[in-house]
Amino acid sequence: MTLRLIDLFSGAGGMSLGFCDKQFCGGFTTVLALDNDAAAVKTHELNFPGRAVQANIEEWLLNNEVPQADVVIGGPPCQGFSLLNKKRDGDARRALWEPFIEIAERSGARVFVMENVAELYRSPERQLIEAKAAQHGFQTQAAILNAADYGAPQTRKRTIILGWREANNLPSFPPLASHADPKLKVNLPRWRTVRDVIGDLPAKTVGIEIGSRPTLNLHFGRTPTAKSLERYAAVPPGGNRFDLLTNRPDITPDCWVRKTSGGTDLFGRLWWDRPSVTIRTEFYKPEKGRYLHPEANRPISHREAARLMGFPDDFRFYGTKIEVARQIGNAVPPNLAGALARVVRTILKPQALAA
Repeated sequence: MTLRLIDLFSGAGGMSLGFCDKQFCGGFTTVLALDNDAAAVKTHELNFPGRAVQANIEEWLLNNEVPQADVVIGGPPCQGFSLLNKKRDGDARRALWEPFIEIAERSGARVFVMENVAELYRSPERQLIEAKAAQHGFQTQAAILNAADYGAPQTRKRTIILGWREANNLPSFPPLASHADPKLKVNLPRWRTVRDVIGDLPAKTVGIEIGSRPTLNLHFGRTPTAKSLERYAAVPPGGNRFDLLTNRPDITPDCWVRKTSGGTDLFGRLWWDRPSVTIRTEFYKPEKGRYLHPEANRPISHREAARLMGFPDDFRFYGTKIEVARQIGNAVPPNLAGALARVVRTILKPQALAA
């Protein structure tokens, strides 16, 4: 039996991919994807069946009938909770979980999975979300999960809220990890590393454009200035902006010279033998984080970022370079989504088949 899926704030569809694709879980099909990013909606449409709609969720809810579904998934925009946003109080985006829960109710779904930044877990907003879900008959559990523990080559911690009603089988949540930090010395495969997923790509970017043949069609980079190239070369393996200051103070930006603490990932170089840091929407700007290639004197390419997020090479992206970068950085790693999908599948599986 194929289970019907609604993906809200769907972006490119990383979460849909984890639920629907057999290499991650399978057994689900999308009946509706909703997002206000036109390019992301087009990407979702290129990769999944069902309707993909560009709309403001609150406006769409006023004027449309919600299709029936078995599960509703998605991540209401996280910027209102994120520590990267210093003006969190009163951010209207914090309330977009309300139409999420309303759609879960109106669709008849028996399960929802809500993803957000780790900071939500200890936020008063989480209590409001769970109280609202309870009003609609959903029991909930929440946990902070690290995508690396589920096979993603990236340490990305996220709050997951699982809601269910009329369950055939009680959930086993959080899902059991499939991988582990090698420092823990537990009987699980080690975390997947940067080398595992991008080590076969050419050190030199090739500039093949979006929409051309897979694998190298996103393996492009910026056109750096001579000074940028000098700065990249001054950062050793695993280094960061402090190494730049030590090795080449003459080309270190004044703002970094003055700021002598914090920001150890800024202008950092990834390690081959570790998972990547969290991939964000501006991964092509090393001044934003640890986004320099482990060896090459350049930021990681879009293809490398997509692989570090967990997207297979045959996943089709649509949009400009900036739009595609935003889709990659905002995605839920499909490996993590697949682990959650298996929990949902167990909840919805008829009891006679639950063993």
